[in-house]
Amino acid sequence: MRRISKSFFTGPLIAALLAGCSLLPEKIDETRGWSAQRLYSEAREARDQGNYKTALDYLDKIQARYPFGRFAQQAQLDTIFIQYRDNEPDAAIAAADRFIQANPRHPFVDYAYYLKGLVNFNRSNTLFERLAPTDRAKTDTATARQSYNDFAELTRKFPDSKYAEDSRQRMLFLHNSLASYEINVAGYYLRRGAYVAAVNRAKYVLETYARTPASANALSIMTQAYIKMGMPQLAADSLRVLERNYPQSPDLPKLNALVKRAG
Repeated sequence: MRRISKSFFTGPLIAALLAGCSLLPEKIDETRGWSAQRLYSEAREARDQGNYKTALDYLDKIQARYPFGRFAQQAQLDTIFIQYRDNEPDAAIAAADRFIQANPRHPFVDYAYYLKGLVNFNRSNTLFERLAPTDRAKTDTATARQSYNDFAELTRKFPDSKYAEDSRQRMLFLHNSLASYEINVAGYYLRRGAYVAAVNRAKYVLETYARTPASANALSIMTQAYIKMGMPQLAADSLRVLERNYPQSPDLPKLNALVKRAG
């Protein structure tokens, strides 16, 4: 008897299986036919309940189905906020940048700038919660500086924005915190015996953060470092500036004694 080829069975079998798959019911999208307003309402409700994945799904549907409607731009703004709340900083900033680029004259574009600042502000919180890493010189302050720049851009472009005052307060906090960070670095160098580095860092604080409380600490560190390096005249000069500008500094008695001893 002639042997029947296996392909005789496998070919029809595969065809039958494929035909069977086509008969399976398609997954029904319950949102099919929903208006942009209903999608947006559902997105807001999901967001308020903390169901960010569902909220983003609804917002994506708005942008895909109604790209030119009024809800589309609002969906983009809400997407930035939800990604920010959902600890997706890179996605939130990318979405904000896209919105700003595409809608530079939108009445709520200031909100996109504000959210960018908030994202980086929250990223920098870990720095300011622990201004004492093992090696302070290696701590990255880039996100804090970027947050400051984001808020500065908002206040410059939209000085009357309802987010401007909060942005200015956050800028002040960041400015003072960055100054404190630099002082911690200078103090770290001083304790490690890296006196030149300590002086340079203290000078940087005086040049960059002259109007912050950190300036008094910078002058104190400079005085101590100059004494350690055997430069009593420079130490005395730093001390005079400290006495003239910060007469209430608690470091003055100790520094006066050190300078007199060194001289």
